[in-house]
Amino acid sequence: MPSTHQGVGFRSAGDPVLYLSNPPGVSERTQRAGLDLVRELNQERLAATGDAEIASRIAAYELAFRMQANAPELLDFSKEPASVLELYGVNNETTRQFSTNCLLARRMVERGVRFVQLMHASWDHHSELNKGLKKQCEATDQGAAALVRDLKERGLLDSTLVVWGGEFGRTPMVELRRPNDEGNEGRDHHPLAYSMWMAGGGIQGGRVVGKSDDIGFNVAEDRVHVHDLQATILHCLGFDHTRLTYWHQGRDFRLTDVAGNVIRKLLA
Repeated sequence: MPSTHQGVGFRSAGDPVLYLSNPPGVSERTQRAGLDLVRELNQERLAATGDAEIASRIAAYELAFRMQANAPELLDFSKEPASVLELYGVNNETTRQFSTNCLLARRMVERGVRFVQLMHASWDHHSELNKGLKKQCEATDQGAAALVRDLKERGLLDSTLVVWGGEFGRTPMVELRRPNDEGNEGRDHHPLAYSMWMAGGGIQGGRVVGKSDDIGFNVAEDRVHVHDLQATILHCLGFDHTRLTYWHQGRDFRLTDVAGNVIRKLLA
């Protein structure tokens, strides 16, 4: 998709967004006047060339200005009740980083942000599985649960689709990369059978679709392909995935790669 649709990343230190603060001596009014002039020049160039990247730049400048006006309040947790901070675990050293992102996600949803992505890495446990998995679960469990609960209590969950998952699972058997590493076993990458969960946004709560074999190596029942998942997510967002088809390099494409079916069993 054109770069005008790209998201804005938040930084973990300093200004959450680069150049969020104006330099000394530059007022909001002065900045707005400068942006208006740049926009007029860019629009003249866009009219002359038809270059879509110029339109993306105009949109990016306007988005940046709106973020400068609104982000400081968005990122200020001082008015959040102590009970909410406790619910998420914001003041707990173990959970602080991910829980802060979860609380920020709820505040963004409240303010009309349409898509929010939270990243939490370090799940690649090829060794020391018992130690590493415990650490990552302790860091993320409270914040993730609090986000769903908080959205529900505020009446936002029905209109918000929460998706938790990664690009693959882990083998059911252990992995030992070096013979002398016994006691530090891990698990390898495994795309054949793994789980994801969804909440809100038209999903039926408590519903489980699919079943693995006895050791969790292959799917034994109701296999869900990634295209099926994508089709279902698009359906919950109000899109018919079969109508997003376009021709490119000699064949049809769409967001579900000309495949996939909505998983009706998941829907409320």
